[in-house]
Amino acid sequence: MAVRLRLTRVGAKKDPIWRVVVADQRSPRDGRVIETIGHYNAQTDPSTIVIDADRARSWLARGAQPSNTVRKLLRIQGIDTPAG
Repeated sequence: MAVRLRLTRVGAKKDPIWRVVVADQRSPRDGRVIETIGHYNAQTDPSTIVIDADRARSWLARGAQPSNTVRKLLRIQGIDTPAG
């Protein structure tokens, strides 16, 4: 099973809040998730980014691949990601 760290959308219409989740890459964007490891709100000033660093590192060590956006969020939080 190919596992990804990616965003899933929650929140009201025209008021998105994103959860950082671990999910099978074949599942839809807002479909089944394995674990929720954080959240991201771009509408606050400054943007709110909360990610459980230990869980993220654990999943990355097991071979989970972050999406491009999640890779940027992890870099902002100071969490190392594999080169790719």
